[in-house]
Amino acid sequence: MTCSNKILKKNIEQGGGKMFGGDKVAVRLVREMDLASLRKRVIANNLANLNTVGFKRSFVSFSRELETASGRLVVSMTHPRHLPGKNAGDEVRIETERHTAIRADGNNVDLEREMLDMVANQLHYHTITRQLSSRLANWQYVINEGRR
Repeated sequence: MTCSNKILKKNIEQGGGKMFGGDKVAVRLVREMDLASLRKRVIANNLANLNTVGFKRSFVSFSRELETASGRLVVSMTHPRHLPGKNAGDEVRIETERHTAIRADGNNVDLEREMLDMVANQLHYHTITRQLSSRLANWQYVINEGRR
């Protein structure tokens, strides 16, 4: 994992900063944008190594955890002896698919799969940016109307 990927991964896991003043939805959207950016870098790395002998594709495992977490209740500790836990989806992992080989040279990068993943990720990123942009436009409207 490159240094910039490590920094991006750390930012995603920390949940953003104080830029949005406690707006949890906006912070979540920014985390999703960072995650999509990391996913794009991983896919680009896979594509760059399409013809590298023995290269194994990598992927970001966060989305599976996020999908399963979205259907769960968030449980809080009600007693000091309860075990503390992490909410599912808090951890981002870049994993390597080691046990498959598409070609005889050991490389398991499938161009069509990577391109489909790239398009799906781009659509996801575009949707998130539109949601965040809409949210910021609403804030701007409220602020400007409050001055009249």
